[in-house]
Order: sequence, then C-alpha cells, then structure tokens
Amino acid sequence: MGDPPIRLLIVDDHPVVRGGIRGMFHGDPQFEVLGEAANGAQAVDLARVLGPDVILMDLRMPVMDGVTAIKELVRVGVTARVLVLTTYDTDRDVLPAIEAGATGYLLKDTGRDELVHAIRTAARGAAVLSPSVATRLLGQVRTPVDALSARELEVLKLVADGATNREAATKLFISEATVKSHLLHIYAKLGVNDRAAAVAEAFRRGLLTVDRD
Repeated sequence: MGDPPIRLLIVDDHPVVRGGIRGMFHGDPQFEVLGEAANGAQAVDLARVLGPDVILMDLRMPVMDGVTAIKELVRVGVTARVLVLTTYDTDRDVLPAIEAGATGYLLKDTGRDELVHAIRTAARGAAVLSPSVATRLLGQVRTPVDALSARELEVLKLVADGATNREAATKLFISEATVKSHLLHIYAKLGVNDRAAAVAEAFRRGLLTVDRD
C-alpha cells in the first residue's frame, strides 16, 4: 500500500481562490482536501476538528488575519504545518508569518508542480520558501530590517532634541512632507506608532545616545 494522502485545509477569504486551489488537487489520490475556511478564526476551529496535515494559509483576511491564526494554532496545540500562500512578500508580511510558526511561504503565482512539492516538503516538517522570499530573508541577515538610513537618523536626532517637523525640515533643507515620510519609515522600522515611542526605542537599541558634552 502507498502512503496515505496528505490532508489539506484551504484558508482564503476569496471563494474563487479557494475553488481554484481545491481544483488543483481534485482527483489526485495523494491529497485530500478536508475543508475550506474564509478567515483565520474559521481556520483554527476547522483545524482543531479536522486535523489536517498541512494548512494553506492566506495572510490578509477579515475577522482574523493569517499571522494571528498561525499564533492561535500554535497556542491551542494544532500540529498541522502551515504553508502561507499569499500575494504579499514584503518584510511586514514575511517575517511575522515565519516568526509566528509558518513552515513555508509561497506566492500565489506559484505553479501547481511547485505547490505540490512545497506541500510535501512542509508535511515532512521542512521549511520551504519561494525564491523571492528566500532572497528577502537573506537580505535581512545582511541588512537588519530596523537599520535606519543616515537621513532617517538625522531626522530622529532632531525629533529627540524636541524639533517639530517644520523645524527639522528647515534644519535639513527638506520639505515638511519629506520629514513626515521619513518619520513613517522610522516608525515602521522600529515597530512603533509615534514620535515619543520612536525616540525611546532608538535609545533602547543604541541608535541614539545621550550627549554628555
């Protein structure tokens, strides 16, 4: 007798996408689609009941997003491997998903053969990444995601000294809109939401130091 089929749970908020993925495995005895979920909360509930081997997980969904769902699956003890299948490959999407516990990360333009190979690899517990995601993660090793540019550090230092956006713009000979843009990038890189938190986090990371002159 051959190996039992790999049991799948498809999670995506678009019915057409779910149907397309299901169709890829229709009639293939190596796979069994146990069910479909339209959001992360449904995915967690179904996974606990159905016991899939691999969950194909979208990231951006209503009610509960994919990263939150992955964390919840880990919390409740679901042992299924999670293979992210999404259209997004930005740092803000890739890193949280992998840190949450995803076994693999693929983009939705992946072909059937590559997807099948990825599912088999994930089912064995081995990591699988699309080439663009692997390249991005390698880049994170070479250049930390929170590295601020020289200009961003200049802006942050002025903010730490109490400068307003307008004052910072005047001192750096740039527009106030450019200062705001730099601040938004700083917030994203440091994982904060406002000026005060950015300054505090920068000091914590050693990006800013107290002037003792």
